[in-house]
Amino acid sequence: MIAAAGIASRRAAEQLIEEGRVSVDGHVVRVQGMRVDPTRVRIEVDGERVNVDARHTYIALNKPAGVVTTAADPRGRPTVLDLVRSHRRVVPVGRLDANTLGLVLLTDHGELVHRLTHPRFQIPRVYAAEVRGTMSREAATKLKEGVRLEDGVARAKTVKIRRRAASRSLVEITMMEGRKHEVRRMFDAVGFPVLELVRISFGPISLGPLASGKSRKLSAEEIGQLLAAAGL
Repeated sequence: MIAAAGIASRRAAEQLIEEGRVSVDGHVVRVQGMRVDPTRVRIEVDGERVNVDARHTYIALNKPAGVVTTAADPRGRPTVLDLVRSHRRVVPVGRLDANTLGLVLLTDHGELVHRLTHPRFQIPRVYAAEVRGTMSREAATKLKEGVRLEDGVARAKTVKIRRRAASRSLVEITMMEGRKHEVRRMFDAVGFPVLELVRISFGPISLGPLASGKSRKLSAEEIGQLLAAAGL
């Protein structure tokens, strides 16, 4: 539960217990692997309460192309909810274009959804973009300095050219917000249209080896990291 709260890694949490710095309802814990219900007991580390809400569901999905990031689609297209199994009603955190691949987070934690998607909280999203042409460093600099789109200036936090060839390049770009088609429009604006776009991370959560169309529940440690990133 300590790892789930983002206080420490699982190994570091075991060390905290060994040092007698963890208590449950005022009693110091000495036993590793002790199971408790965080909604019924008070867990403290160094006298500070650890807040862990086990009532929510957190899922990572590797979205394939053609799947829409909504709960339902009036045009009858498959949605991300068709690809996940959950006995609770989860919703996607933000959206990916139908033709954009990669990481989608789903949860029933409403406040977390708000914080992960609101620009004020500055949660990074990292994308791998395969673009047409040999991406120039000048174009990468423009993406970081800001390009003017029809709905305002858009800026990348970081831009890394991973591979360049005569006909296409692979670029890793980090964004701090998620406007509609934003990444694609930015690359269009600097003259390098996107051929394929994959979101590879959202905040502290990475896509990793998860196969296309597959989903998994986040680990306790990942949940803790996500809550911490959102200030929860």
